[in-house]
Amino acid sequence: MRVLIAEDDVALASFVQKGLEAEHYAVDVSHDGEQARAMAGELDYDLLMLDMNMQHMDGMSILRQLRMKKPSLPILVVTNNEKVEDRAKCLDQGADDLVGKPFSFTEVSARIRALLRRSQIPAKIVLAVADLKLDRVERRVERAGRSIELTAKEFSLLEYLMLNAGRRVTRAMIIEHVWDLSFDTSTNVVDVYINYLRRKIDDGFEKKLIHTVRGVGYEFSAAGRSTAEFDS
Repeated sequence: MRVLIAEDDVALASFVQKGLEAEHYAVDVSHDGEQARAMAGELDYDLLMLDMNMQHMDGMSILRQLRMKKPSLPILVVTNNEKVEDRAKCLDQGADDLVGKPFSFTEVSARIRALLRRSQIPAKIVLAVADLKLDRVERRVERAGRSIELTAKEFSLLEYLMLNAGRRVTRAMIIEHVWDLSFDTSTNVVDVYINYLRRKIDDGFEKKLIHTVRGVGYEFSAAGRSTAEFDS
């Protein structure tokens, strides 16, 4: 799942980012309120972690605007304001949950998992293609009942492929959704990680799930290769 951290404290944002990436989330960070509002409004995120004290646009304004545009986006507000009235105002403006500064990463991680569980319909929490299952909240993957260990980036790549099962996705699409927005699209990193996944997901199984589409990119599918467009 992809999380956007809107936090003007660079050190704190980096701390939370590293912790979430270690738990297999794909994470983008913005230290500017106007940029964070644009990113959350235009791109597909599963959750926004929003600090109330942002530069160039305050968190409350971001919260109000996003609620009108994306009413179902889970938003975890971060605040150092201890006044009950101000916290209640955040909830009234559309925050799904709040956490106060200073906070422990353990608490933030648990609150994020709780929000994601509530926001996702059951069919979207666990993705399944053939005998492969991926739990997006608990970060578990198994095939034919056998647990598969993936790195954070491998998990994010597999999640994206499974969310688009049956569709052809280009390398550029994968880069945009799985890697950082500024990633160099001229590298072969996608092909490298696809090979990593194939070794863990497909090797040893008769039915292959990851297919190369010649001249396009990849397709994740349990269907057999029915045309000459697919490479092995």
